[in-house]
Parts: sequence; C-alpha cells; structure tokens
Amino acid sequence: MNAPLSPLIHLVDDDDAVRSSLSLLISTVGLRVQGWSDPQVFLREFPRQDIGAIVLDVRMPGMSGLAVLETLAAQGVDQPVIMLTGHGTVDMCRRAFKGGAAEFLEKPVDDEALLEALQQAVRQHVRSRERLSADRAARERYAQLSEREREVAGLIVEGLTNKEIGRALALSPRTVETHRANLFAKLQAESLAQLVRRYAALIAEDGGPP
Repeated sequence: MNAPLSPLIHLVDDDDAVRSSLSLLISTVGLRVQGWSDPQVFLREFPRQDIGAIVLDVRMPGMSGLAVLETLAAQGVDQPVIMLTGHGTVDMCRRAFKGGAAEFLEKPVDDEALLEALQQAVRQHVRSRERLSADRAARERYAQLSEREREVAGLIVEGLTNKEIGRALALSPRTVETHRANLFAKLQAESLAQLVRRYAALIAEDGGPP
C-alpha cells in the first residue's frame, strides 16, 4: 500500500507573482500546492477527493472569488476555503463567511497567519473526512442486521434488559441473548457504551424500537 500523499492546497489567483510566492511559502510547511490562474478551469478540473484546502483570491477577471465560493458550496465541496483580498470590506468579509469561508485574510498576507490558517483548515478537513468515513462504515455494518436484530438493538439503546426485550418481542431470554451477541458482533461494538455512541442516531433514523 502506498504511503498517503501530503495534503494538497489549491491556490486560485490570476496573479502569477502571487501564486509563485505563496506556493513557495506554503511548501515550506510540507504541504503540496497546485496553482490555478483561471477560476473556471479550477472549478471544472480540480479533484474533489483530495485532502487539503483552497486559497482563493476575491478579485479575479471573469469570475470573482465570492462567486467561486458560492459555486463550491452549491456543489457540496468540503475542502475548507481561505479567501484573500487586497481590497477588503466589511460587506465582502461578511459575504465570505456567510458563503462558508474558513478564513478571510487581507493582502499583503501575513505569512504566519496564512500558514496557521492553512494548517488549521487541513486538520479540520482530515477530521471531517474521518467522520464521514466512520459514518459510512457504521451504516454499512448496520445494514447487515436482520429486522429482528434491529428491533433488539433499538430496545437495547432504550435501556431495556434482556428479560424486558424478551417480553416486548415475545422471545425467550436465550433467543434475545443470541440476537444480542450477533448484532454486537456485526456492528463491531465491544460495549454497550460503544453501541450507543456509534449507532443510537442510526437506530433512531431507522425508526427506533417497535
């Protein structure tokens, strides 16, 4: 298995000199950088699956950074976006944050402020993707449960004992114990607390106990 690549920062700015200097700066902390001079080409071609962040200039010919930000949000892109501008206004800043920007920095950009914002954005993105991956895995495991196992799981989360679950579902305690063991194994839950923490929301979404 190949070692994972370092996070990739997409730098969208029509100024060649700015892209060159910021790319050099960002690479000093071990982050890869891909520069884009045309925001529309960026929107069309950048890989959505990458871990990283987007640095986006506000004023660009053809399409403003705020319009790019709105498009990214509409497309459900999850990479954090850091906006840069040489002519910031309170209204522009408000629009950027309302549009989902993680940070709004004025040019000339303070090197430390940009690097700190980028590293924080990348950490946030890694955590977000890990949560998504964990949620997906939990859903796949939950889908393996039989209808009866889902009923038992719902009553376990409600706090019922095996005896109470047996009475609720007209099952013998031994049968409840078997279903309980099977569903814990399928869900890879090692304790009741783990079952509740990972699956209570899914069980509620599924309709909860009968």
